[in-house]
Amino acid sequence: MTELVIFDSDGVLVDSEGIANAVFAQAATSEGAAISAEESLRLFRGLKMADCIVEIERRSGRRIRDGFVSDVRSATALAFEADLTAIEGIHAALATITIPVCVVSNGPMSKLTHTLGLTKLLDRFEGCIFSAYDVGCWKPDPGLFLHAARVMGADPSRCVVVEDSLSGVRAAKAAGMRVLGFAGGDARAERELSAEGARVFHRMKELPGLL
Repeated sequence: MTELVIFDSDGVLVDSEGIANAVFAQAATSEGAAISAEESLRLFRGLKMADCIVEIERRSGRRIRDGFVSDVRSATALAFEADLTAIEGIHAALATITIPVCVVSNGPMSKLTHTLGLTKLLDRFEGCIFSAYDVGCWKPDPGLFLHAARVMGADPSRCVVVEDSLSGVRAAKAAGMRVLGFAGGDARAERELSAEGARVFHRMKELPGLL
C-alpha cells in the first residue's frame, strides 16, 4: 500500500522548466558560454545550481562574475510572475488523491514557496515541502528523498515519486522508491525516463489511476 506520494516541483507541479531555462540560457550566453534555451533544458533539468555553474565556467573558460546566481534567480522570479502556470491537470489530480503528499526539490525553499504560491498549490503542500538546500543533499543522491520519507513517517518502499528529470529518477530508485516519470508528451523524455526504470505517463489526469 502506498503511504506517501512525493512530487518534484519544476516540470511536475509547475510549468517552470521552459521559463527558467530560457532565462538561464540568456544569462549563460552573456557570460561567454553560448547556449540555447533548448540545450539548457536538456543539460540542466533537475540539476543543482552548482553543477550548472561548473558547465557554464567550462564553456566560457573563466569563473562566472560575482552576482551571477542572484541575478539569475531574480530574473527567473520576475519571469515566473509574468508567465508561470501549474502543470495542466495537476489541480484536478491532486483533488482526487487521498494519500499523503509532499514536495521534494533541488531548488531553494524561497523558489518553491514562490512558484507554488503563484500557481495556487502552496496550501496543498504547506508544511510538507523539502528543499535540498535545507538538508544539504541534492538529487541524484537519495538522501533528500529518504529524509522526506522519514519526516513524513513513510517506509521508502511504500513511497511513490513523481519526477520528470533523470537525476530525480535516479535518486528515487536509489532510495528504494517506485518512480512515475512525467514526460508530458515528450518522446525523448519518455525514452530517457523509461530507460532509467520509471513508469512513464504523459497527462496528469492519468496519475490517480497509476497510484
